[in-house]
Amino acid sequence: MSAIWRNHASRLAELMTNNNETQAHLYLEQLMLFPVDIQDKIIEDISHLGSCNSESISTIISSYMMFDLR
Repeated sequence: MSAIWRNHASRLAELMTNNNETQAHLYLEQLMLFPVDIQDKIIEDISHLGSCNSESISTIISSYMMFDLR
């Protein structure tokens, strides 16, 4: 993952570790422009991680950035 994704993931991990879901939503919405329904999916996926680390979170975030161009 790129340094940008790792940085976003690190900040999001910090918010999730501190049980600050509201701030996590605001972070995703303001900095990465995710709509609320996608924010919920990302946070839900992160909450199910066995190990909440930047690499795992950046993988989740990037998976929601991929658009199907059919």
